[in-house]
Amino acid sequence: MTEQETTSDLPGLGPRATDSHKGDFGRALLVGGSRGMAGAIALSGMAALRSGAGTVTLGVADCCLETVAGFHPAYMTAPLACDPQGRLTVAAKDTLAALASRATCIGCGPGLGRSPQVTGLVTWMYQVLPQPIVFDADALHALSEQPEVLAEPGGTRILTPHVGEFRKLAKVEALPREEHELRAAMMAAAHKLVICLKGSRTLVTDGQQSTHNTTGNPGMATGGSGDVLTGIITALICQQLPAFDAARLAAHVHGLAGDLAARQLGTVSLTVVDLLEHLPAAFLQLES
Repeated sequence: MTEQETTSDLPGLGPRATDSHKGDFGRALLVGGSRGMAGAIALSGMAALRSGAGTVTLGVADCCLETVAGFHPAYMTAPLACDPQGRLTVAAKDTLAALASRATCIGCGPGLGRSPQVTGLVTWMYQVLPQPIVFDADALHALSEQPEVLAEPGGTRILTPHVGEFRKLAKVEALPREEHELRAAMMAAAHKLVICLKGSRTLVTDGQQSTHNTTGNPGMATGGSGDVLTGIITALICQQLPAFDAARLAAHVHGLAGDLAARQLGTVSLTVVDLLEHLPAAFLQLES
């Protein structure tokens, strides 16, 4: 049964101990970026920083590493092998495995690009890496090309499709929203996933429990919004929230940041940078 999300129902991070250090709040690894789409993975990295991860590393196509690094001084970058078009290749696997071995949670997909080698790399991550992984954007496209792998997760997996991406994953035509939500819950239950079906009143489901998010506004229908959500979920899992709780809290905070931004700027001029800038106020409002 799907329930409405209320603030009192939301999981919380709790206060930080006075003697905390960065190691207490996890290591986030975000994988993506390609030539022409360096900003997407940078947005995820900045969102993970703003959402409390102890350290954030971005594994990106070698050709755009300097561009990604230039967006923010507080995350680290690591180069991954790429093809002449600037997309990751399977040759990145060993480096990625080493980076993953040190990560608490991984986010994959923003700005990744599409190619057969990208599909192979994403499939390997889904089936083999034991760390929790959030799959978004082009990583969802890769999974939709080999949907049989959805039944073979190597660990906790969180998928964050919008309706169009979900239709590709589920191999269904356009259906009423309620039918998409039912199928998302069925897919989550069958493959032991958490699915965050984005949109107005985003659905978060693990197949056993489901909630609708109540924050957010049409101004968030702008490029990069999903990249920010990926970073938030990844950071919350780094701080030891279970995947379902992390996804529902992230959806709420993401939408709340959008609502706070819209109050100042309206919905027409709102950009994803405004979402990032209002994340601190969103977290502060939850604390109060």
